[in-house]
Parts: sequence; structure tokens; C-alpha cells
Amino acid sequence: MTNPSKRKGTAFESTVVPYLREHHNPAAHRNVQMGAEDIGDISGYYLHALEAKAEKSIDLPGYIRQANREAVNVGQPFGCAVVKKRNATVADAYVVRDLRTDVRLMNRLRDAEELLRDVAPTVYADFEQRHREAA
Repeated sequence: MTNPSKRKGTAFESTVVPYLREHHNPAAHRNVQMGAEDIGDISGYYLHALEAKAEKSIDLPGYIRQANREAVNVGQPFGCAVVKKRNATVADAYVVRDLRTDVRLMNRLRDAEELLRDVAPTVYADFEQRHREAA
């Protein structure tokens, strides 16, 4: 690979995947480039097409457009970009989506939690305790 930008992007993707495997989904993996019908850089981020970006000049609108287009291509409800934070670990990268997408995601989460609370209150209480962690 002779393109330094491509090499930097591949290196970042190669740090995001192990992080996702350890903390989210052991089956997370890098995708093969698909051209016009691209499906995102990484699969296995629940409900998302994920674009990984490690660029000097950050283009949030372009990243979001690309992620949302790729979510449609792969049949996922949400797209997001994981943007490398300079001089920081992969855990400090930024996950970026437009407000429209984030509101849809939060509505889905809220509705799922309300359903769980109504159908199985004790399971919900355990779930709530396990996931209650301040930023």
C-alpha cells in the first residue's frame, strides 16, 4: 500500500476492530471495499454502518453522509463515523452521527427499555443497575 492516507486509515480501522471485539461484539470485523455500494468500514457495531476516519482535516458532514448512505446499502437503521482523536487512544475517538439519526436511536432505546420495564420489571431493574454508569 503506497498511499499514506490509506495506510493511516487502515491502521485506525485495525485499532477500532479489536476495541469493538473486546468491549462490544467479538464478531466485529473490517469490511472489504465495495465501491459504489460500500457497506461501511467495519461491521459488528450493533445496528450501525460504521465509517472509521483518521484524517488531518475533519469533514463531519461528509462522514455522516457517507455513513448514512452505507447504512442504507447494508440494511442497518443507523450510520455513524468513528473519528480518530489526535494523540489519543482508540477509546477516546469520537462517535459522530447527525441529530436526526441520534434521536431515532434514542427513541428506539427508550421504547425498548419501557417495554422491558413493563414486561419484566425485575429483569429491567437488574439491567438498569448493570448499565448505570456516569460518563
